[in-house]
Amino acid sequence: MKQHLGAVSLLVRDYDEAIAWFARALGFALVEDTDLGGGKRWVLVEPPGATGSRLLLAKAKNARERAAIGNQSGGRVFLFLHTDDFERAHGAFKARGVRFLEEPRHEDYGTVAVFEDLCGNRWDLLELKEAR
Repeated sequence: MKQHLGAVSLLVRDYDEAIAWFARALGFALVEDTDLGGGKRWVLVEPPGATGSRLLLAKAKNARERAAIGNQSGGRVFLFLHTDDFERAHGAFKARGVRFLEEPRHEDYGTVAVFEDLCGNRWDLLELKEAR
């Protein structure tokens, strides 16, 4: 049996704001934006060179969901964006205004730095040692 995660749902304030940020700041592609009626949309974005994993941008619909925007993992790193060239990606993201919370660091497993998305969720930008 073969399985993989197809998408991870990410709560956002506004669909269009999130689509624009992920495209501009991280270079993600809009894969699908389907109107489901009643103000609800099916919005999928993916990083360049993705092989199946996507983000489902989900507009928060009630107070409980709105309270979780930017804190879906209790303040921990929530998502891990792997790259084959850390320096290139880090430089491009910084030039596009992505807010990094630390300087890049070299660990036994690779090079990493934590950044925040437009809502405040924490991500690792990560180049694993075996990626090169």
